[in-house]
Parts: sequence; structure tokens; C-alpha cells
Amino acid sequence: MDILQLIVLGIVQGLTEFLPVSSSAHLVLTSILLGWDDQGLVIDIAAHAGSLCAVIAYFRKELGNMLLAITRPSAAESASDIKMIISIVIATLPIVIAGLLFSSAIEEYLRSAHVIVFTTIFFALLLLYADRTAKNINDEYQLKWHGLIFNGCAQALALIPGTSRSGITLTAGLMLGLTRVAAARFSFLISIPTILAAILYKAIQVGNNQAPVDVMSAFTVFVVSGVVAYACIDVFLRLVSKIGIMPFVIYRLLLGVFLIGFLYL
Repeated sequence: MDILQLIVLGIVQGLTEFLPVSSSAHLVLTSILLGWDDQGLVIDIAAHAGSLCAVIAYFRKELGNMLLAITRPSAAESASDIKMIISIVIATLPIVIAGLLFSSAIEEYLRSAHVIVFTTIFFALLLLYADRTAKNINDEYQLKWHGLIFNGCAQALALIPGTSRSGITLTAGLMLGLTRVAAARFSFLISIPTILAAILYKAIQVGNNQAPVDVMSAFTVFVVSGVVAYACIDVFLRLVSKIGIMPFVIYRLLLGVFLIGFLYL
């Protein structure tokens, strides 16, 4: 892949990983629309690793407090951090289980532009419904165990291309009564173990295939994806608190209409 392709893929990954618009869909569609070959597992791993480093860097204070809380779990100020660690674990389990059971079938049967058309439009409308009916009263620390399982099961749907992991968890958070910012923040936090698990799974596949690794290409995508993703998290949290999620719903609907025209007309 030439440098332009690598930069474009890094930008696409960085922009879309944490926006409710589906990074996997945009990576697939970028290759289809521009006539590029699939980027392959190594570049995919590098792109997601950049996003992972970005979210860890952005929430470094919160994550640091959680790590500190593990060393002093009996301290009163550690209670909320310990609770958040448990919440992240519970909300992550469904997608890990679903990934182990169904990832191969999803890759074989659902990784197509036709599926992306449906999921892009359907989950945009579901996000719109959740936002319009949301109570917007709780923060991420007030989620109960059943809400965590609901959010986790919603996240598992993101294995289907076009769903958007951030979009579906934002939708679930709003349905559970979280504010937009709280739903977005929790979505970002549970992305950390989820992205890490995906990277490890794909790394095992690369190791089994013994495919050659272009280190410079992977590093380029890693850096671009990380820088763009970090900026995107900050901008999204600011935007969602001021203007809501309607612009992203409109974008997804327009994208769906465009894809219908491109694929069928």
C-alpha cells in the first residue's frame, strides 16, 4: 500500500472508531469505493492499536485512579473507581463471548456492503429514537448490573459491520437514562478492553498465518490513527454536550441513501 492509502486508512479509523458511524464500515467502504484491496490484518491491527492508545491517553487520569484503587480497595475514595472497573468488566464480557463464538461466521457472511447499508440506516434510526426518548439524568457511575449487561449485549452487536460499536453503546446508554456525555464516556471506557481483545485475536491470526509484516506501513497507520482518534474523542465529547447526536444520525442516513444509490442504482 502506498503512503496515501495508509494515511487515508489511518484518518478513517481515527475519525470513525469513536464516532457513532462505524469504523469497520468505513474501512470496508473506503476500500470498495476507491477500488483498493482489503488492507489486511496487520494494517487493521495497527489502526486499532492507534485508537486504543488514543483512548488510554485521553482517559489517563481516570484509568490511573482505577489502577490506584486496586492497590487500596478499602479506601473510601476508591469505591467509585472499583465500581467502574467492575462495570467495565461486566459490560465487556458479552462482546468477548460473542466474538469467540461468532466472529468467523460474521467475517464470512456479513462483511459486505449490502449488510452495511441496512445496519447503517437501521441503527441510525434506533439512535435517533433513543436520543428522543432519553431521560438524560444519570452518569456512568449509576449503571446497575442489568444495565451493564444490556449495554454489553448492545456492544456485541457491533461485531456486525456497519453497526458502530460507539453508536450502539451510546444508544444503549441513552436508553438506560444516561446523559449524552455520560453515555459517550462509558462507551469510550469499555472500548479499551474491547479493542485490546480484538487486537489480540487478530494478532493470533497473523501469527498463525505467518504473514510478512511491513513495519513502516503499520507504524504509519498507527500514528495517524492515534493522533486523529485522540482529537476526535475530545471534539465529540464537546459537540455531544452542546448540539447532541442529530448530526451523526443525519450523516448515517445520508450515507445509507448514498450507498443504496451506489450499490443498486
